[in-house]
Amino acid sequence: MLTKKIYRGIKLSLIIAALAIASAMNATYHAEETPPPFFEDVIIGKKVSPDPYIVRGVSGGSIPGREIAGRRETPTGSCTGYFDEEPNHTIELTNKFDYLKLQVESPQDTTLIVSGPGGSWCNDDFDGKNPGMIGEWLPGIYDVWIGSYRKDRYLPYTLRITEIK
Repeated sequence: MLTKKIYRGIKLSLIIAALAIASAMNATYHAEETPPPFFEDVIIGKKVSPDPYIVRGVSGGSIPGREIAGRRETPTGSCTGYFDEEPNHTIELTNKFDYLKLQVESPQDTTLIVSGPGGSWCNDDFDGKNPGMIGEWLPGIYDVWIGSYRKDRYLPYTLRITEIK
């Protein structure tokens, strides 16, 4: 079985074209700024810092969302799309958040599954074709999958994590 780092390395090498698009999406960053990292795992303490906290990656895979989430529908939306077996990110919250927002931005239709304390949640179209979730979050570790609406379609994305309403 491939380790998470090797798996991510292979995935990145297969989608160089998508990474070029992702770089173009982040053209709003000044030349001296470092763009957000790819497939980073996140630890958040009492506050999100910087706010928004931004990570990037490439969505997609061949596993249906209902298999990842273990159901077809959640209170936050349907479990549609296709995902890789491994989560794109893990987010560790060391404290409870009364309000936290995760939002995916991509040039095409993406989907989202979050699994952590209290269960799993899915979303497809939070803002246009971009998925997201808002609400109260308990301390713990959350696995975050970013999928594509179509099977084996890999798309660049930016994931923003914020406390700002």
